[in-house]
Amino acid sequence: MASHRKSRPSGARAAGIRTPALATAALTSVALLSQTADAAPAPDGKPSLEEVEKKVDDLYRQAESATEKYNAAKERTTKQRKRVDTLLDDVARRTQKLNSAREELGSFAAAQYRSGASTPDTATFLLSDTPQDYFDQTQLMSRLTSRQKGAVDDYVTEQSATMKKRQEATRSLETLTETQSDLHTAKATVQQKLSAARAMLSKLTAEEKARLAEIERKKQEAAAEKAAELAKQQKAEQAARQDTPDSSSSSSSSASSSPSASSSSSASGDAYSVKAGKALAFARAQVGKPYVWGATGPGSYDCSGLTQAAWKAAGVTLPRTTYDQVNAGTTVPLADARPGDLIFFYDDVTHVGLYIGNGMMIHAPKPGAYVREESVYYGGESIIHSVVRPA
Repeated sequence: MASHRKSRPSGARAAGIRTPALATAALTSVALLSQTADAAPAPDGKPSLEEVEKKVDDLYRQAESATEKYNAAKERTTKQRKRVDTLLDDVARRTQKLNSAREELGSFAAAQYRSGASTPDTATFLLSDTPQDYFDQTQLMSRLTSRQKGAVDDYVTEQSATMKKRQEATRSLETLTETQSDLHTAKATVQQKLSAARAMLSKLTAEEKARLAEIERKKQEAAAEKAAELAKQQKAEQAARQDTPDSSSSSSSSASSSPSASSSSSASGDAYSVKAGKALAFARAQVGKPYVWGATGPGSYDCSGLTQAAWKAAGVTLPRTTYDQVNAGTTVPLADARPGDLIFFYDDVTHVGLYIGNGMMIHAPKPGAYVREESVYYGGESIIHSVVRPA
């Protein structure tokens, strides 16, 4: 990975964009454009379409943010649970070893009790039938004392190690409990936001839903035009780089002075194109599958679950969440984006898509929608956070 890192922080087609049916689009619209007529409050105090649209947009955004927090908590929970299981297994093994050491100490104590003495002394010599008996007993007790000392040392060492492991396991269990609490909180937040959005949309009349669908269509048309502008800009800049004399001369000079470096750079670009092609082929095969928060496939995905699965198909392992994926590669300008690059959205980096070229991407948009191709300007230019090349 490169060193350029950032801190963490179907239906109808319109202008070449794959979209759900208008009725579905109306129910899941997160439009940033609105019509002046819709902005005026209704005389009965009912929220205007603009207000409903903005509120639903905010709720979906909050749900997506909570989804990434859920994904992060779930990831930590899985790792911590494995660690706790490992520690508990270790404690069990050490406890068994400690019990064995305790039994060995007990056998030594029983042997000394049966012999009637713990250390040979002069009295033992006087009571012995022969000097040989005394020496035999002395050697036996000496061996018992030496082995007993070793057993005591082993017991004390194992007891100390077992206590430390038990304390470590206890701390890990406490951390796991806290993370599980975060997981449940994030899950509840997602469900709460989605329920609130559905409740607002359910109150709309058929006419209002149709008007929202029209707003969505116009928004996507505008986004498609913006994508076309980006594609035109990228092609112009690429052509300019190829046609610039200084660039050509510099490239030629560089190639003659360091052919191996030029070859290496070309090979690196080709390697990325091959991997990106595999990631894109996978992503395209998922188009039409539903967005489900927390899902990583194969039947449904959330945004980061889709990008992770796509690059996994290309042999590249990405982290689970958008918060980590944004740091998993080299940051490049949007104008230099290449097919396969990851495009991140919003200041809190809670959405990601897979760039396919010409200002378009494949992404899992939001709850209630489906994996689809869409302009990178689907929510306006201001929400684009960054572009990252993951391999």
